[in-house]
Amino acid sequence: MLETATEWWLDRPMEPTAAPLRPIVAAADSPLPPPREGDNLLNGDRALVEALAREGAGAFTADVSALGQTLAERDWIARGFAANDNPPQQIAYDRGGRRIDAIDFHPAWHELLGLAVEHGVAGAPWADDRRGAHVARAAKFILIAQVEAGITCPLAMTYSCVPALRLDGDVASAWEPLVSSGEYDPSEVAASHKRGALIGMALTERSGGSDVATSTTIAEAVSGGEPGEMIVDGAKWFVSAVQSDAFFVLAQTADGISCVLVPRLDEDGRPNGFRIDRLKSKLGNRSNPTAEVVLTGARGQLVGEQGRGVRAIMAMIGGTRHDCVLGSTAVMRLGTAEAIHWSAHRRAFGARLLDQPAM
Repeated sequence: MLETATEWWLDRPMEPTAAPLRPIVAAADSPLPPPREGDNLLNGDRALVEALAREGAGAFTADVSALGQTLAERDWIARGFAANDNPPQQIAYDRGGRRIDAIDFHPAWHELLGLAVEHGVAGAPWADDRRGAHVARAAKFILIAQVEAGITCPLAMTYSCVPALRLDGDVASAWEPLVSSGEYDPSEVAASHKRGALIGMALTERSGGSDVATSTTIAEAVSGGEPGEMIVDGAKWFVSAVQSDAFFVLAQTADGISCVLVPRLDEDGRPNGFRIDRLKSKLGNRSNPTAEVVLTGARGQLVGEQGRGVRAIMAMIGGTRHDCVLGSTAVMRLGTAEAIHWSAHRRAFGARLLDQPAM
């Protein structure tokens, strides 16, 4: 989102696909810059516009630009601050004393996450056969992360889960249509009754952190159950986006570490052996609920081969690491654009900062 006052930053004109930018002019007697808002987040980012065309997603430019314009609006920027300033709260019990393990969010969280899901930043590209669909989704991820970064965690996991779901045909047929629907449905009911779903991971334990071989969580086959049906018992120390509809859980089986997909709620809408001990207090990523969770008799479905759980979950983790790169890119882009905007409009010692020798 570079203003025309900063043409010194560009070494050549914008590409034809990028619309002219509206200049923002501060009051002549004010040393402070005006709010950085209103200018399309995509159209001011020449590198991202060029990347869409270079990587085969030029046909999606207008679609990505539409999201970029929405995110530049004052109300959506305000929602980003509201979600970050009002972290989620754990609701362990209802008024009658029944254990519900719910999470209460500021409305801005749902509005932002809904906007992103409906613009295809979660699993929708997996159901889109058009060339460049995944590239366009990556560009949208960069845009949304500049307004609110916490929602990118459930977006990244839900997008990345599809290759892992496809390790089991029955699991994929039940869950892939939900994660790729492009619909956001935060209702507290079983996933089978929803229009869309979010997927998370439950890997880390107190005992070993990333050393998942030390996991003490146990998964055992259900006696007389369907093939691959498991019961999971254990504790997970760091479960992000804990309001998700299901989680890939690493657990010990007779053959070693295995991967089990565990729904958070059962078919009656009650916790599926899933208890939230507490939410983490975090320096960053504040709008995203990360919890310590205990699993007791939680029912799930084996994904991949027994004893090959790390291999199975890596089918998902690879995509989430890709999104970590996109999120870091977004933060660097945001910081650069904010610095340019400030330097172009902030006045000190009788001139704009960009006109000062030190700048």
